Amino acid sequence: MNGKFLLDTNILIALFKHEKAIIEKLSEQDNICYTSFITIGELYYGAFNSFKIEENLLQLSKLRQVIPILKSSDTTSMLYGKIKTGLKQKGKPIPENDIWIAALAKEHDLILVTRDKHFEEIEDLKVEKW
Repeated sequence: MNGKFLLDTNILIALFKHEKAIIEKLSEQDNICYTSFITIGELYYGAFNSFKIEENLLQLSKLRQVIPILKSSDTTSMLYGKIKTGLKQKGKPIPENDIWIAALAKEHDLILVTRDKHFEEIEDLKVEKW
């Protein structure tokens, strides 16, 4: 499937591990991929918390040169509040960072690519698993 995608942290980690399926999907010509400032923050946390700090920081630096990074806006904040309220009403909490990521995906009308099942709890969020 070709389209516009927001790549979650676990997808970028799989890319860093050179997973063939991820590399093939990202190589499809018509795919346009983004990531979020939240995902970049999570990757920095992982890099600084690892045994290979310099190697991981270099990988992250290279990634930042080739993928657009979406930032928060007033619309993101409104969608965050709406999503979190909906999840609370359903009794289905998910990690805070993932609510922000979902809000960015909805704001920019992107398909969220993730391996986290809990994103399915968010109403009208387009999700794909790679």
